[in-house]
Amino acid sequence: MKTIIALAMASALSFNAIAADEDLRELSEVSSSFQKINVTLKSEVGNAKISILDHNGKNLTNRKVRIKSTDVVVPFNLGSLPQGEYLVKIVTDEEEVIYPVETYQRPIPVEDLPLMAYGKAVDENTVNLAVIGLTQPGVTVEVRSSQSGKLIYQEFIDQPEAFKKDFSFEGLDTKDIYMEVTDSMGRKRVLFF
Repeated sequence: MKTIIALAMASALSFNAIAADEDLRELSEVSSSFQKINVTLKSEVGNAKISILDHNGKNLTNRKVRIKSTDVVVPFNLGSLPQGEYLVKIVTDEEEVIYPVETYQRPIPVEDLPLMAYGKAVDENTVNLAVIGLTQPGVTVEVRSSQSGKLIYQEFIDQPEAFKKDFSFEGLDTKDIYMEVTDSMGRKRVLFF
């Protein structure tokens, strides 16, 4: 008889824990954007402790919040941590809930990336130019004198993606010239040989 009563009490406690967990899940929300996590708690939550855990469950940081009459958004910046999977644990006096989240680095806009242009002397009068990573067509190539900076040759290449081209100069040594390569976004690269 005692066993049946103990089993009934354990079941009731388990059911209450499940119901409480669902209540806290309804009163909270976790979102991530790049390496930032926002935890939104509704006013009914009251006092809570929010912890950020690594994928092994190790506590990385935590905050205690006291919510009175309005919903609260608690931000966490994980910019100093590697991108990856984390857990957000929210604990109140009666309930606990864990949300998995994933962070990732913000992609660098193309215009902030350097122009990828490479040149090498094929022989003493010829230079091979390779340009990769273009997102828009149009590259201006200016060949200038190494000593005076005077423009020797200019060409506009209307190529939408990567290209490779040889430039030959009769009577000029590759050591006497340099190239200024500018794409349609204004990114520039200067190449010496």
